Amino acid sequence: MAEQKEKFTFSDELVSYIKEWKQKRGNLIMVLHRVQQEFRYVPKEAAERVAEMLDVPLAKIYGVLTFYHYFKIKEPGEYNIQVCMGTACYLKGGDGLVEELENVLGVSEQEVTEDGRFSFESVRCVGCCGLAPVLVVGEEVYGKVTKDQIPGIIAKYQ
Repeated sequence: MAEQKEKFTFSDELVSYIKEWKQKRGNLIMVLHRVQQEFRYVPKEAAERVAEMLDVPLAKIYGVLTFYHYFKIKEPGEYNIQVCMGTACYLKGGDGLVEELENVLGVSEQEVTEDGRFSFESVRCVGCCGLAPVLVVGEEVYGKVTKDQIPGIIAKYQ
C-alpha cells in the first residue's frame, strides 16, 4: 500500500498551484484539471489529498469528477483514443469507428487493453466537424477516418 501512495505524490509544482488557487473562486475545477494533467486521471488518493488541502468534502470533489466527462477517475491506457460523436461525426460513421476499435483492441469503451497501452472513449465534439468522422490519439487528430484505417492508426502507437 505504501507503494501505491508513493505513486501519487504531488509534485512541488502541483502543491504550489493548489496553494495559489486555494482562496480563489472556482478553484476546484482548476485544481482538478491540474491534478489530472499530472497523473492523466484523478486517482482516489489524489482526490482525498485535494479535499484535505482545499478543505472541501470528498463528496463535492467526486460530484465534480463524475459530472464533467473530461475528468477520468480510472487510469486510461498509455494512449487514450477519443472518438468524436458530435452530430457531424456521428452522421458520417463515428459509431462504426467505436465498433471497429472494440474489435481491433478487444476492449469496450472506458476499458484498458491488457498490455495497458490503449483505451478509448466517445466524446461529444472535438471541434473538427469539417474532418468528420474524427479520431484523436493524444494530440494527433485523424480526420475522415474509415473503419479500415483503424488498424493502421493503432499500429503507429504499438
